Amino acid sequence: MMVFSRQAWGQLIGPSLVALACAALIGATQLPQLRRISTKTSTAPVAVLERELAAEKVRLNLLEKLPTFGFSNLLADWVFLNFLQYFGDDEAREKTGYELSPEYFEVVLSRDPYFLDGYFFLSGSTALYAAMPERSVALMNQGLKQLSPKAPPKSYYVWRYKGIDELLFLGDAKAAQYSFAMAAEWASTYTDPESQSIATFSRRTSQFLARNPRSKFAQVAAWSQVLGNATDDRTRQIAVKRIRALGGDVITGPDGSSRIRPPARD
Repeated sequence: MMVFSRQAWGQLIGPSLVALACAALIGATQLPQLRRISTKTSTAPVAVLERELAAEKVRLNLLEKLPTFGFSNLLADWVFLNFLQYFGDDEAREKTGYELSPEYFEVVLSRDPYFLDGYFFLSGSTALYAAMPERSVALMNQGLKQLSPKAPPKSYYVWRYKGIDELLFLGDAKAAQYSFAMAAEWASTYTDPESQSIATFSRRTSQFLARNPRSKFAQVAAWSQVLGNATDDRTRQIAVKRIRALGGDVITGPDGSSRIRPPARD
């Protein structure tokens, strides 16, 4: 029979107690939100929803400063799930907007800067829906300080998301040119077809901007990326509208696939 010493028991129990404490803390902070979700109705007054959002903002600020005892990734994942509930509540968002989006990612990306999908949702929810591209770009700049071409894998996408926000929502062609050039440089360190394609398109977009900061080709390429990554009809409709306004077109094939026709002139 295996016998554990007092020291061995201490080594086993210590991490377990920390894990249980974190689980209890997460459960305690989640219960109020679950109660709100269960009692919320589509007829809830705007004032009630706004009070809930104010309380949620306070909670997120607390979570950003809270020690995690080595469970940062767990907290980031849980807050991201909270964000998905918030973002997916269409009826509430129609009444109060999406301005809490960057607050979720302040927590998520500070706890786990390697969470690649987080940057994708940050860009869409904050720049496009909440109309706060400055916050989106600032958060990506913070995260990029800790990333490298291979950590996490395919982290070149973060440069692309940042370049898109800079070009389409901030109108900062110089910053976007640099971001797309960095996306090309990082993507070129991979040999798979997807990465090589991203490297080519990113380099081409950067070159368009170098020749013409107002390049319609570059903007259409960026909106095409938004369209290709869209997860909802509203985003698709916005992207198609912007592409056509720039002189391009979106042609839908019999199989439902989309083909982008660039503008006749840049």
